[in-house]
Amino acid sequence: MYEEELKIGLEAVDKAMRISRKIQKELTAGDKIDKSDKSPVTIADFTSQAVICSILNNEFPDIPIVGEEESTDLKKPENSGVFIKIENFLKNEKNLYDRLYKNDILESIDLGCAEPNPNIFWTLDPIDGTKGFLRGEQYAVALALIKNGEVILGISGCPNLSIEKEPGNEGFIFFSVKGEGSSQINCQTQESKKIVVTDHMDKNKMRFVQSYESGHGNLELQTDIAKKLKISEPPVQLDSQVKYGIVASGNAEIYLRIPNPKSPDYKEKIWDHAAGSIIVEEAGGIVSDINGKSLDFSLGSTLSGNTGILATTSGLHKEILDIISNS
Repeated sequence: MYEEELKIGLEAVDKAMRISRKIQKELTAGDKIDKSDKSPVTIADFTSQAVICSILNNEFPDIPIVGEEESTDLKKPENSGVFIKIENFLKNEKNLYDRLYKNDILESIDLGCAEPNPNIFWTLDPIDGTKGFLRGEQYAVALALIKNGEVILGISGCPNLSIEKEPGNEGFIFFSVKGEGSSQINCQTQESKKIVVTDHMDKNKMRFVQSYESGHGNLELQTDIAKKLKISEPPVQLDSQVKYGIVASGNAEIYLRIPNPKSPDYKEKIWDHAAGSIIVEEAGGIVSDINGKSLDFSLGSTLSGNTGILATTSGLHKEILDIISNS
């Protein structure tokens, strides 16, 4: 099922990965805009969203797209230089620019401004981990299809990810369809293979991943939980849904995100977790909030019914929840 949606989704994410990688190599300090919440958005965020939304809308015009970005700030006169750079990057990708004539770039970005549909919709984070992108480090292009409140397809492109014992240095794409398992594509070799989470319980070999940004979680408590689990290695801090891919592919066992005590009421955005969560689950793992509740994608653009994130193996899930509840 969903063969065409997967095929087109993979094509769209791959194109966005390729152009975002070029942008990252040429990025300058002036190639970003600070939004009203002080979070940065780069020319890559806008370009990636324009490319993916254009492709999806062309093939599936009746499926709305709920994306992270909108063109409002880009339309401001003081940001005209940012728009020109977006246009120039797209012109260098002629097959993309042919679909995105000058007057339609903004419209293509805003195709991602739909509201979640009770029946079916795409959700997109065009550059998940923008601060990592700005540092020249890890980020992801994350796309998911949600039907009746359930994630049924997820794609996470990780352009800068290298995996130990895997050849290639051009990144990986992780993807999954409900009931069909999870896979990874090596972007250099184009090899595709099934992936599964690890099944060992050796604490000396376990790896723990968490957000790079301290504001994204309670890093002190998360580190303490790792110690209580008797995990000898310190947590690895990474940006974006790359963390989900690492857990799903058996290269880490735990991704934990406990709300920062300074923002205890913060609710996660659906586009930050939809793709990654199904990829881990279809690889044999468990994804829940820190209270053990399944993630609920039926409540709009946020996971308003959940608190925090835990993605791990079935053998560890209950043990970690017990430690969290007693911390």
